[in-house]
Amino acid sequence: MPLIVQKYGGTSVGSIDRIKNVAERVVRTAGQGNKVVVVVSAMSGETDKLISLASQLSAAPSEREMDMLLSSGERVTSALTAMAIEALGQKARSFTGRQAGIITDRDHTKAKIERITGNRIRQALDEGYVVVLAGFQGITETEDVTTLGRGGSDLSAVAIASAVNADLCEIYTDVDGVYTTDPNIVPEARKLEKISYEEMLELASLGAKVLQTRSVEFAMKYRVPVVVRSSFNDNPGTLVVEEDKEMENVVVSGIAYDKNQAKMTVVNVPDKPGIAATLFKAIADANIVVDMIVQNISSDGKFADISFTVPKTDTRKALEVTEAIAKELGAERVDKRDDISKISVIGVGMRTHSGVASKMFQTLAANNINIAMISTSEIKVSCVIDQKYTELAARVLHEVFGLAEATH
Repeated sequence: MPLIVQKYGGTSVGSIDRIKNVAERVVRTAGQGNKVVVVVSAMSGETDKLISLASQLSAAPSEREMDMLLSSGERVTSALTAMAIEALGQKARSFTGRQAGIITDRDHTKAKIERITGNRIRQALDEGYVVVLAGFQGITETEDVTTLGRGGSDLSAVAIASAVNADLCEIYTDVDGVYTTDPNIVPEARKLEKISYEEMLELASLGAKVLQTRSVEFAMKYRVPVVVRSSFNDNPGTLVVEEDKEMENVVVSGIAYDKNQAKMTVVNVPDKPGIAATLFKAIADANIVVDMIVQNISSDGKFADISFTVPKTDTRKALEVTEAIAKELGAERVDKRDDISKISVIGVGMRTHSGVASKMFQTLAANNINIAMISTSEIKVSCVIDQKYTELAARVLHEVFGLAEATH
C-alpha cells in the first residue's frame, strides 16, 4: 500500500472551513488505497499572534519558553484536523513532535533534527489510522520542546517522509507550484513542471518562500520525492527531483529575490592574517548565518573594508557582535545598511553555458541599478542592490532571460 505524506501550510488550515477542505482531501487520498501522514502548520496568523503576546511581556524572552509557546499553534491545528477527518468517517490520530519521536539538538527556535524514531506513527498507520502530525517541532534528548525555525513544518514533513520511507511527500500551499519568479510582481511568471533539488535549494535560500531551505537540503540528502501543490485546487504541481539532462538545456530556471537582508561593513580594519577569521568566528559563535562576503584592500595594502550580509532579523545581534570585535581589531567603525535586497538568477544549465553573469550585469546597468556586492556558484549569480529596485530588477531579468516562454 503506497504511503503518502501531505503537508498543509498556515493558509491551507487558516479557518475551520479550510480545515474541513483539508480533511476531505486527506480522506479522498486514503480512500484511493494509500496510507497517509498529514503534517500541519499553525493556522495563519497564529504564530505572529503568539510572538506578539510574548513581546508584551519581555523585550527578549527566553528562547526555551518561546519554543514552548510557539509549538502550541501546531498542536491546536493537528487536533482540529484529526477531528475533521474523523467526522468524515476515517480513523485519525494526532501526534506532537515529541510523540512522533522527532529528536533534535538543543538550539532553541531553530533546532536541527538529529533522528526520528517514528514508532508510534508506524503503529498507527498499521492500525488503519491517518496520522496527523503537529509540524515545526521536536524534543531534545532531555525532553525540552524545540521548534525548527520559520517554515519548519516543511522540514517536519520531509523528515517524516524519509523516516517512514514514504513514496511521495506532497507540500500543499497557497500557490500552484514553483514559479520562474514571484507571480505577484511578474504576472508573466510561469509554473515549472519540475525542478532539480539543487535549483530548488538555491531558490529557497535566495528568497523564494515556497519551501523552507532546510527541508530541501533534507530532501536532496535522502532523495525524498517532493511535489509542491495548491491546497485550493487539483492542478498538478511542481516536482522537485534529481537533475536530468533535459534540465541542463535551460540556462536559467528562475529569478529569486530576498528583502530580508542587512549589510555590515567593517571600515579600515588592519589588513593582516587572522582578522577575517577572528571576525567571522565571533559571528558564527553568536549563531548568525553570514551570506555574501567582500573584502576591499586599500591602495597602500595596510587596511581593508570587510562587508558581509546577514538576515535582517539578526541585524541587532550582528551589529553588537561586529562592533565589539571591530574595536578589538582596531577598525575605524562599523556601518550598517538594511535598505538592500539580494537578486539572483538560478539554473543548472549555467554549468555548461557561459555569459549569464555578464548578461545579468548589463541588464541591471541598462536600468540604472547599481550593484553593491556579487556572489556566484556553479548554478547561481547573486547581486546586492538597493531595495527600492527589487521589483524592477526581477521584472527585467525575467524578461531578458526569456523565462515566460522557456520550457523545462
